[in-house]
Amino acid sequence: MLGSVPTMIFFILTVVLYGLLVRRPLDRALAERRARTSGAVEQARSAISAAEAETQVYEDKLRAARADVLAAREHLLKQWQGERDKALEQVRNEAQEKVRAARKQIEDSTVMARQQIENATDMLSEQVLRAVLPKGVSVQEASR
Repeated sequence: MLGSVPTMIFFILTVVLYGLLVRRPLDRALAERRARTSGAVEQARSAISAAEAETQVYEDKLRAARADVLAAREHLLKQWQGERDKALEQVRNEAQEKVRAARKQIEDSTVMARQQIENATDMLSEQVLRAVLPKGVSVQEASR
């Protein structure tokens, strides 16, 4: 067992020197690396969160812009429809006025034609009576 004492001292000395020379610097390097990695991961997470928030803002602005465009389009469509309706109403009124004028003209023509027919009827009946009656009888005598 006395022969194993120097081996035990050498082993303990090796463990202590390993702890001082290798283990502590390795633990410090690993802790620093872990801290840097964790920091980078946290920084990446915060960048992702900021990007998501900015994306949400852009989406909201885009949604609002689309709504504005649709509202403007609807306004223009209503305005154009109103203008079209006014133009149609004006054309309809003009057409109705032309129809009224044409009807009036037709009625006037009808009245004039009836008068001409009545005048022609009297003249034709006199001519027919003259042609049918003997020459000595007058039209006025026959009509009594």
